[in-house]
Amino acid sequence: MDAGQWLDCITNVGFPIVLSWYLLVRMENKLAGLTDVLRELSANVAALGTK
Repeated sequence: MDAGQWLDCITNVGFPIVLSWYLLVRMENKLAGLTDVLRELSANVAALGTK
């Protein structure tokens, strides 16, 4: 998005909503990766408990 489109979005829906949307989009992949790592960690801890 160019600066004009960002400004248009901010004036239409408000700065907090645009900022929240931007941060959610940026963090989505990182949160998905973190979820995968936590699942793997949980499985490894469970496997250690059965030994």
